[in-house]
Amino acid sequence: MKKLILPFAILLLLLIACSNESTETDNNADSNSDTITYESENGPVEVPADPQRVVVLSSFAGNVMDLDVNLIGVDAWAKMNPQWEEDLADVEEVTDESLEKILELEPDLIIGLSGINNVDKLNEIAPTVLFTYGAVDYLTQHLEIGKLLNKEEEAKNWIDDFKQRAAEAGEEIRAEIGEDATVSVIENFDKQLYVYGDNWGRGTEILYQEMGLKMPEKVAEEALDAGYYAMSLEVLPEYAGDYMIFSRFDETDNSFMESDIYQNIPAVANDNVFEVNGHEFYFNDPLTLEYQLAFFKEAFLN
Repeated sequence: MKKLILPFAILLLLLIACSNESTETDNNADSNSDTITYESENGPVEVPADPQRVVVLSSFAGNVMDLDVNLIGVDAWAKMNPQWEEDLADVEEVTDESLEKILELEPDLIIGLSGINNVDKLNEIAPTVLFTYGAVDYLTQHLEIGKLLNKEEEAKNWIDDFKQRAAEAGEEIRAEIGEDATVSVIENFDKQLYVYGDNWGRGTEILYQEMGLKMPEKVAEEALDAGYYAMSLEVLPEYAGDYMIFSRFDETDNSFMESDIYQNIPAVANDNVFEVNGHEFYFNDPLTLEYQLAFFKEAFLN
């Protein structure tokens, strides 16, 4: 009887070992899959697990660059950013209308904002994932792009670190300028003055959300919900804070800055206006946010 049990036991062990090896092989095959499924706002999309040729049609070039994923095509605003001139020198400028150029680039993933044209045709070229601006906050947006690019952990680590550093800088700045000091962000673009709320790029997310600086009451009334508010030069003093960030485009006529109305604003008279390059401050991706954070620390504390 013992002679029969021993061979049976050996056979059983062999079967268990083979079963474990098979399961391990299947798991490895799943983890090394060429694609992943991203749950986009329009439903699940099968995308590359390790994208190599990404086209960004709007807004998110800095998010992709921060996660060290190769770009082959970007929008005009990204190309105009002086901070990215060297990095994007060999990257093509594209739009949702330049289908032939995008096809020639042979992308494996296309990213853009919802509402763009030719979505069906773009999907025929490569998996296309669209985001609605403002549907989630700016940091969650980066986390979503991290998920899309299969780099969620990297995105999360940056977010946690950035929030801590920005909050610490905010404490220092409030101690320097006073807890009740107000800051407004204005911009002159295409012959129109704008003031911004707390979620429309130009450094607003850092100043108001992370640093906890105050915006003037009039700005909160008009721009907080909408994100921005268009105004005339005559009412600009009503929206000016104790400090002003002026997002400036040199190709735009900025002669209003010589007017008596502008010159008599207390922030201007007290030399509390910090001019920034509008092309550098436009977005709220990690690369731009890092640049904005460094600028604000230098401007307010020195």
